[in-house]
Amino acid sequence: MPMKEWKYKPLQLMLAAGSRMPMWMLYGLSDVIFAVLYHIVGYRRKVALKHITDSFPEKSEREHRQICRQFYRNFADYIVETVKIGHISDSEIKRRMTFEGIEEIDRLMSEGKSIVAYFAHTFNWEWAPSITLWSSLKAGIDAEFCQVYRPLRNKWFDAYMLKIRSRFKPLSFPKSSVLRDLIRLRRDHMPSITGFMSDQKPSHGDPTRVLMFLNHPTAFITGTETLASKLGMAVVYWDMRKTSRGHYTIKMKLLTEDASKLQPMELTDQYAALLEETIRRDPANWLWTHKRWKKPVTLPANDLQNDTKQR
Repeated sequence: MPMKEWKYKPLQLMLAAGSRMPMWMLYGLSDVIFAVLYHIVGYRRKVALKHITDSFPEKSEREHRQICRQFYRNFADYIVETVKIGHISDSEIKRRMTFEGIEEIDRLMSEGKSIVAYFAHTFNWEWAPSITLWSSLKAGIDAEFCQVYRPLRNKWFDAYMLKIRSRFKPLSFPKSSVLRDLIRLRRDHMPSITGFMSDQKPSHGDPTRVLMFLNHPTAFITGTETLASKLGMAVVYWDMRKTSRGHYTIKMKLLTEDASKLQPMELTDQYAALLEETIRRDPANWLWTHKRWKKPVTLPANDLQNDTKQR
């Protein structure tokens, strides 16, 4: 082990021990993490509360604070649940993370179609790769199950998260190479489904589409749609719900069987609308600490006029 990585050894041991704790014990730890993040440290609490307040002006101050408080409880659960991935049985994760509409995914890939899955930072997104346990297709044999990620600056944490995310045998593609990776899979006649977390703030220089989203003019990543259209992929939306503590379900919504046949920006618009429905249904289940609106953007003139008329 390189000398500079020795400093992470205690953390590595703690995470390994945490992954072996039973869920009831981890949720006790989650309650402590919540108290620290929300009450003591106040980790980005002002950011989260401002985002919630600005996104739901129709709600009262009390409701804003209730959403914010519950968000931090969900965030603390997310932390311990992610650690648990390192040592959770297939049967337990299947009991806790369920999928609706997996038959449609299997049908498309059995017909040789590859799929883009629009997804978002709704809790607990790290459990979503367990889709491999629900599919009738074998990962790496009949089809590939993939996810796109942005490499972390800290190499140790990047390696740790990649290890966690490979627990259920998906492939992880860096954002910078995903097009080449998907072209390679197509050349090898390997159908695939690839998850894109397209709710993130676009990187500098990314092509974007500005839409009204949660009461904000918001720049959306359009690369997901461009890639799906270029490769003629099917597209689904993953609608995630937290049904109870430690239990989630994802419902598959088919948007198209061939993205190349849609109008430009049609998929991006659909995704933004569906994601807003998901968030409004359960506001505390989205990642409000992400500085989504740090750099303000402006709606195109026509869209601004339409939005004013609707108001």
